[in-house]
Amino acid sequence: MTINQIKERALNELEKIQNPLELEMFRVKYLGRKGELTAILRSLKDLPIDQRKKIGEQANKFREELETAIENKKKEIGNWKLEIGNSRIDITAPGIKLSQGHLHPITKILRQVEEAFGSMGFEVVEGPDIETEHYNFDALNIPAEHPARDVWDTFWLKNGLLLRTHTSPMQARYMEKNNPPLRIIVPGRVFRYEATDASHSHTFYQIEGLMVDKEISAANFKAVIEEFFKKLFSKDITIRLRPSYFPFTEPSFEVDVRGGKFKDWLEIMGAGMVHPNVFKAAGYNPNDWQGFAFGMGLDRLAMIKYGIDDIRLFYSGDLRFLKQF
Repeated sequence: MTINQIKERALNELEKIQNPLELEMFRVKYLGRKGELTAILRSLKDLPIDQRKKIGEQANKFREELETAIENKKKEIGNWKLEIGNSRIDITAPGIKLSQGHLHPITKILRQVEEAFGSMGFEVVEGPDIETEHYNFDALNIPAEHPARDVWDTFWLKNGLLLRTHTSPMQARYMEKNNPPLRIIVPGRVFRYEATDASHSHTFYQIEGLMVDKEISAANFKAVIEEFFKKLFSKDITIRLRPSYFPFTEPSFEVDVRGGKFKDWLEIMGAGMVHPNVFKAAGYNPNDWQGFAFGMGLDRLAMIKYGIDDIRLFYSGDLRFLKQF
């Protein structure tokens, strides 16, 4: 097909165009990267010199004419609008950029925690928010008369049910149905009847950890937790264990970290060796098995990781806060 034939066809098509969308499709058809006129110009290099000069001149002249004709057509069409019902849509207006979603900081820190422990062979399990008194207290060596129950400000429901005050009940639940050796982490919401301020909330997230085998010691715990904090924060992290008390572990200790962004020692979690009574309640023989357990607040980890100074921001629903992550 000659340039004159293409020109005649193109001008006939252009005359029939009625809106900007059709005009843009027309421009691409003839002047786009793979357009008909563009293809002719690119093929000039394969022609003899005399033909190249003649056809090249015609093609360039036609391109200029077509570009001018397209601009004139654009002015003729003007700000064309599409009417749908009683509304009018300006299809020439630029599109509205869709806002990008953001992960909640607790979701982000949870994924990092699961990845870190997963790399060390820990399985992620979950438990119910509504617990029984047995699993929340009795199976964890906290019988009804035990004074330690007062430490957990409990939301009591009916018939011995309650909103779990920690994720530790999954220790007993999991051991009852699974044989050792085992290593698990249990993330989830917990509930405390507490006044809300910058560092306390009635609802927050914890993560429980449990490892049971034939020969498990505090040295194993220290190695696992130190590796975890190095993965989460910095390779310069060091930890120390301080004596403490929890009814479901013996001995018990608090864990402090220092290094990286932590210039001074910072208390970050509680832990200990699983108490023999907890093993007995789950049906394990404490003479055959040993293990360690630990618990820490995911909210606290997120506050440290991202420099957040008020726990209430996590549950405010403020998109300005969430968009930072």
